[in-house]
Amino acid sequence: MRAVPRFPLRRAAELDTDPQPERWLIESLWADEAVGIVGGEPKCCKSFLALDLAVSVASGTPCLRHFPARQRGPVLLFAAEDPLHVVRRRLEAIALAANVDFEKLDIHVITAPSLRLDIEEDRRRLRATVEAMNPKLLVLDPFVRLHRADENVVADVAPLLGYLRQLQRSFHTAVLLVHHARKGAGSTRAGQALRGSSEMHAWGDSLLYLRRCRGDRLRLSVEHRAAASIDDLSVELKSQGDALALQRVEDESSLQATDPYAPSAIERVEQVLAQASIPLSIRQVRQACRMRMSNVGQALETLTAQGRVLKSADGYRLAAAASAFPVSRPSIEPPGNGNGKHPIPDTQSELQLLPGETDAGSAGAQPEEG
Repeated sequence: MRAVPRFPLRRAAELDTDPQPERWLIESLWADEAVGIVGGEPKCCKSFLALDLAVSVASGTPCLRHFPARQRGPVLLFAAEDPLHVVRRRLEAIALAANVDFEKLDIHVITAPSLRLDIEEDRRRLRATVEAMNPKLLVLDPFVRLHRADENVVADVAPLLGYLRQLQRSFHTAVLLVHHARKGAGSTRAGQALRGSSEMHAWGDSLLYLRRCRGDRLRLSVEHRAAASIDDLSVELKSQGDALALQRVEDESSLQATDPYAPSAIERVEQVLAQASIPLSIRQVRQACRMRMSNVGQALETLTAQGRVLKSADGYRLAAAASAFPVSRPSIEPPGNGNGKHPIPDTQSELQLLPGETDAGSAGAQPEEG
């Protein structure tokens, strides 16, 4: 009887060491040769973030104008939902924001009308394309358009993810999937909020997850399998001329740390209230201060407890004896002028509600997003 061959073995201490531990494709955001997901609810700019990573890798420039690209090379992209002219327009805008020559951008777009990971012929064609091109990054957007399997069934999803893992290992390329979040998962841990089987979360080496905050602000969470994750950060879709791209937004605490002479949150709130001749809502105070709602609320709570600010059904105002800012105070018209804006007593500025909000807090129109 022929002996059954055994699997090769090696003692743990004899295993090869990684000459470059914690290697990155993009510093802090995406590990080198990692498979993973850019996830989030609809209209949270997932496609914009995926394209920003693509431009960063293809050009060697920082992602979000902040996170350095540690590896540079060609990018292969398939955008299943967006027309090709929209893909071009978005990439041009991001390249402009990154100060990159779009004509020389090393991004290659698959122009086939469909690509299905559950069809053997498409899998062979994708493998041949990756082998010929040898990209540093493969971007597939979104996962739901790449198959007709049941995403809630592990037996259906696992072979598709396993195929992508094989591509990564065979050709040493990073793989990025854009994927949607489950409904009502706003407070759930980022990876667990992804739609479908938990296999999606378990599969990823790097995971970027976007949540929408008030107004146009987005919160980006980062998870890694084999590296420390950074703290959540704020990003925003910004338009500067033809340049439309996501960018990192500094928190007020970080901004103040760089300017020792900047007024504190309490001082900024007092200054705004000192200029008002009528009580202001917390939203009006927040818009004038340009601070986070939590910081405004905390400052108002402190000032109210100290008796320096009075709160009523109409809003907040400075106590008469506490006003330390002798300024002229033209009247502020009450809300309801039809455009969601309110004049501020200072003739050089204007007080308005948060972008996309009315007095009732309803959401308004958002810019074009992915």
